[in-house]
Amino acid sequence: MKNSKRLFILIEAVLAAMVIVLAFVMLQEKNGRDLDKVSVIIQNSDDNQWSAFKYGLRMAAEDRKIEMFVVSTGGTLTAEEEKSLIEREIENGADAVIVQPAPDADTENMLRDVEKKVPVMLAGCTASKEKEDSALPVTEPDHYAMGTALAEELLKDYSGNIEGKTVGILSETADSEAAANREKGFLDGLKDTGAVISWSVYDSFSETDENALEFRSRVDFVIALDDNSLRTAGKYSAAKNLHGALVYGIGNSTEAVYYLDTGFAECLVVPDEFNVGYQSLTETAESLDDYFHTMQNRTVSYTVIRRDTLFSKENQEVLFTMSQ
Repeated sequence: MKNSKRLFILIEAVLAAMVIVLAFVMLQEKNGRDLDKVSVIIQNSDDNQWSAFKYGLRMAAEDRKIEMFVVSTGGTLTAEEEKSLIEREIENGADAVIVQPAPDADTENMLRDVEKKVPVMLAGCTASKEKEDSALPVTEPDHYAMGTALAEELLKDYSGNIEGKTVGILSETADSEAAANREKGFLDGLKDTGAVISWSVYDSFSETDENALEFRSRVDFVIALDDNSLRTAGKYSAAKNLHGALVYGIGNSTEAVYYLDTGFAECLVVPDEFNVGYQSLTETAESLDDYFHTMQNRTVSYTVIRRDTLFSKENQEVLFTMSQ
């Protein structure tokens, strides 16, 4: 019995020593090689809406001594296209990837396979329409809360009385976790108010869709659930093609701010995209620094901006990150 106990203790001691040696070797290897490389893949990467996000990435890369590269993309990527880009980046030496998941049913499984090779951090939303179904870490704002905030701001403007008012909803897609939760938050916020949802449009609003909104029935309010939709609604409002509808929306680009400043949008809910970039890269760097670190979900804040508060001291930092 005593011999068995001694053998068990000896084995435990050997295993502990092996772990220490392994950690030491990995640290030595890290100290002796080039900077860790992180590739970032987002939809339509040159679009203005990513300015704050990319600024956050750059600041985190400097702070954590990481080599960071944003892959050039155009338009909306499919899961298969994302997979090809990720594989190319890994072949070119990427030690980890930060990905805005494509709104595709196959994306979750594809990214889980990638995670077996390198750490994966999702940015902006999960790869599944239900957040709890995703096994991958994500850095994102509270999309449901932003949708609810839009409803609250609309109700404030009418002292809570919008019975019989009509609403049109714009969203780039209905297939992402972000879009689904933003819409749910907004609709829950209008529950029992008597407002009528006249139509919902889910579209990327490419040049071929320029006239799509002109033929929709007249509504009192247009609710834009993402930056691209907000810019589309703002453009139509400026051209007087929304038949007098007032625009409320979620946006994070200087163009979205322009439509607010010029009165073509009533309210803007702005997710903290700077911290989506900064925290996603920081969490990824932790994983590369510490082999035993498990990346965690990060939730960032959002800001409600009105025209009369646009240039307030509190909003200066938000505007600054958008212009970088």
